[in-house]
Order: sequence, then C-alpha cells, then structure tokens
Amino acid sequence: MPENGSIYFASDFHLGVPTKEKSLEREHRILRWLDFIEPDLSELFLMGDIFDFWFEYKHAVPKGYTRLLGRLAQISDAGIPIHFFKGNHDMWTFGYLEDEIGLKVHSKDQIMERQGLKLYLGHGDGLGPGEQGYKLMRSIFRNPLTQWAFARVHPNFGIGLGLFWSRKSRAANEAGDTSFFGEKERILQFAKAHQKVNPMDLYIFGHRHLPLEMDVEEGVKYFNLGDWISYNTYGKLSNGAFSLQEFEKD
Repeated sequence: MPENGSIYFASDFHLGVPTKEKSLEREHRILRWLDFIEPDLSELFLMGDIFDFWFEYKHAVPKGYTRLLGRLAQISDAGIPIHFFKGNHDMWTFGYLEDEIGLKVHSKDQIMERQGLKLYLGHGDGLGPGEQGYKLMRSIFRNPLTQWAFARVHPNFGIGLGLFWSRKSRAANEAGDTSFFGEKERILQFAKAHQKVNPMDLYIFGHRHLPLEMDVEEGVKYFNLGDWISYNTYGKLSNGAFSLQEFEKD
C-alpha cells in the first residue's frame, strides 16, 4: 500500500444492464480505470449500486462480474482496503463479498476521518425530505424477515425476478436521475441539516447518477460521484483535497 497514496471513490456502475454486451463493455472500462489508479491507490470506496441487482443465497450468487470481482480480490489481497456500501440495487449481501473478495461491507452511512478531513459517506438513497413511499419500501427490503422469505425462492426465479424489478425501477426513475433540482436536491438538504448537528468537512454520496459539487456551507462541500452509465466519473482524495474526475472522457 502506498504510504502517501490517494483515496478513490466511485459508485453506480449498475453492472448487468441494459444488455449483457453493454454491461461487459462497462466492466472492461472499470477494469482499465482500476489499472489506471492502482499505482497510487491507498484505499478504495465503492459507494453502492455496483450491481444493478445482487442477492446472495446461502450457496449461490448472481453469475457474471467475474472480471471485476477477481480484480477487486487481487487488490484486496495486496493489502489495499476496499469499502463496499450497500446501494438500493445491491443491498442483499450476506458475507460472500467479505469472505471471498475481502471487501469491507457497510450497511449504513459512515463517518470517517481521512487525510485530516471528517467525511460523511453513504450511498445516498432515502436521505432528505419526501419519498415516504420509497423509504417504506426500503425498510421492507432491508427487513431480515423479508430477506429470509426471498431466500426461500429458487435462485433461477428469484434472481430473474430481481433483475426484472431492478430494470423496471431504474426505467421508472430515469427522468429523476437525469434532472438537477438545485437547492432542492434531497441529499444536499440532508447534508445541510446534518451539518447543524454534527459538522463534517466533506459529504460524499452516489445514487443520484449526476456528478455534483455543491456548497453545504462555506468551506464544506457535498459531492455526488455520478455514474458509469453516462459519465464515468469518480472522486479522488489526495493531500487533503477532493476532486471529481472523469475517466476516458473522449
């Protein structure tokens, strides 16, 4: 691990959609990005929705993504910490990613100190005002009893159903994913409210699919990492400074 390396952040790869071919093309691009950042990579944060759908059964996981999973295992085996935040599309992880790949899986938002900065980190779904229907559905999906019941469904049907639901959900929310709401951005409103109670130096989230840099207050920023379907954007924290960057822009 580089002693004075950089910390990298990415989210919303949504591997698995819209087609197998497009997903594989995106996966190869992500692998090139990992090769690009590895020389000074000291820690990697994957901030949710890495997969468009992921549900781990006791003896089965969704097939595919072997190139990315193998590369992440290689990085983890080299001693570089990798954090995986559960998103709203891949919240159903129950030990495989930790035990087999070596990821540090987070079910909740985290507050961490890095390079002298206090960071608030999370996927970003369900934050801020409104979306009561979604918040109720989210609590149902995260309920252990619901997860136990779904695990009783055969993987051939369960994973197929999950992929179908995930694609329908993403298509239904596509307009909201690509719209910018200014000061009404829900995650920004959450950050401003949180700042009054427990001040941070930096807020970093995914979920919105838009690369964003917004002021929470003077000297405090909220960054959204965007996605790898349209933008190929990621965050880099180096020498105490955070920036949004784009991979293979052209």
